[in-house]
Amino acid sequence: MTAGVGQVRQMAHISPSFRRAYRTAKRQGFGREALRSGQGLGPVSVWRALGWPAKAVLGASAVALILFIRAPAEAASNDQPEIAPLVVASAPAETALPPAAAPVEPAVTEVVPPDATRPSARPATLGSAPTPPVEVVRGPVTRLPLPRYVSLKGEEGNVRRGPSLSHRIDWVFHHSGMPLRVVGEFGHWRRVEDRDGAGGWVHYQLLSGVRTAIIEPKTVELRSRPDLNAGVIAMAEGGAIVKLGECDHDWCRVSGAGAKGWLPKAAIWGVDPEETRD
Repeated sequence: MTAGVGQVRQMAHISPSFRRAYRTAKRQGFGREALRSGQGLGPVSVWRALGWPAKAVLGASAVALILFIRAPAEAASNDQPEIAPLVVASAPAETALPPAAAPVEPAVTEVVPPDATRPSARPATLGSAPTPPVEVVRGPVTRLPLPRYVSLKGEEGNVRRGPSLSHRIDWVFHHSGMPLRVVGEFGHWRRVEDRDGAGGWVHYQLLSGVRTAIIEPKTVELRSRPDLNAGVIAMAEGGAIVKLGECDHDWCRVSGAGAKGWLPKAAIWGVDPEETRD
């Protein structure tokens, strides 16, 4: 009884079809004749010794066993997701790309605080715009404006080619009080010009700060007031040297040969057109 129970327990994991085939072969004396005849128990000898019912049962059991083994494998293969075929696409032909646009810098907006001082309004007309001041050029020695007007102090003055006694004398001025224009300075020497633009270097001791002028036209009327309708005091001849007094924008007061009066500024040389004198 105990041996029978052990055999049942050992065959519990075998399928029912295989167990039936085993019991049938046992009832038919599976292998006994082979043992009696002394033949081997190889697979071929065992198969020949079986009857056809046992062969049919064993064949059915083998088919059932194969189906039993393949069923879980097929179920596992069915659970796996279907893998799409790998398709290698050919690379597209290289095409020219448009040039990249230059980066646009973000606009910067200046924030003006409410209490900031705002610039003055733009002038309504160009005429109302303030005129910038004219820069005055000054001499490196005297720091006086250049050019400026002086006069010849003595009866004559040597005009040299350079600012030293070693330079040759080009010509000599012979008229006392002759108006000259200073255009340069170097040490004790001044570069001067006459009304014709001729000049050179003269020692500063030969010059005077007294302002004079020379009459340009052949004759000009000397008037009592700076007005064309004023009375005529005298007639001034061209080339005469006169002492310069006050000047406005159009007229200058001069004196010479015992006479005093007003002359148009355009009629004399020795004063700038925009210069005024008190």
